[in-house]
Amino acid sequence: MRFLADENFNNDIFRAVLRAYPDLDVVRVQDTPLAGADDPTLLAETARRGAVLLTHDVRTIVKYAYERVKAGLPM
Repeated sequence: MRFLADENFNNDIFRAVLRAYPDLDVVRVQDTPLAGADDPTLLAETARRGAVLLTHDVRTIVKYAYERVKAGLPM
């Protein structure tokens, strides 16, 4: 399983998970050209990668996720 951790994801948790599972396929958005990208772009890229988005952003990301589902776009 692949994971993409957005810029809102707690870095302490990110580091702890990698210590426990060093072979986990997880990438921080801020370590890629996606740094600073808006939520729709992050969701599209996460779907393109076949990954799960890790975020603590329940204020705005949920709206865009529902929009993708309504539009029949991959999640």
